[in-house]
This record gives sequence, structure tokens and C-alpha cells, in this order.
Amino acid sequence: MSGEGYAVTEAADGAEGIAKADAGSFNLIITDLNMPVMDGLTMIRQLRAKPAHAGVPILFLTTESDADIKAQAKAAGATGWLTKPFDPEQLVRIVKKVLAS
Repeated sequence: MSGEGYAVTEAADGAEGIAKADAGSFNLIITDLNMPVMDGLTMIRQLRAKPAHAGVPILFLTTESDADIKAQAKAAGATGWLTKPFDPEQLVRIVKKVLAS
């Protein structure tokens, strides 16, 4: 993504993602479902509970194609999702679309 001109901040797990989100200002957050320490659904719920992150788009990545997981992500506050595997160009297209909204 940084090759596309976006500044990217990485986190090793959901808890670190929350800490970095709280310490900075982001136009978009991308999270995976399966991460150590805190899963992506919990991360989304915690981010959405904080006014500073209420309007930030969140993309949810998962290997799960189960409609129930997608419904949980939407209910938690995800803006959209992408099923893995995906190609990098697909991710860039979705990021551009979300940021243009």
C-alpha cells in the first residue's frame, strides 16, 4: 500500500492496533479476523466504542466466507470486508473506493 502513496502503520495484533489507533489519526483501518491477543471483531467493537474512531472506515479481512462472520463484522461496525486470498490490486481498488466516499 505504501507503494500506492499511502502511509501505512502496522500492528502485530489487535491490542497493538488499538494502541496505535488511539495514538494517531487514521483515514482507514484494516484488520484481520484472526490475530493474536485480540481478534479483529473485538478490535472493531472497541474502536467503534471510542468517539475518536466512530467515523473511520474499517475494512475487515478474513479467510472465512461464512455469512455469519460477515454479519458479525457488519454489526460490530466494519465498513466492508475482503475475503482472503485477494490480490493486492483488489485491496488498492477497495481502499480507493472507501476513501473516496
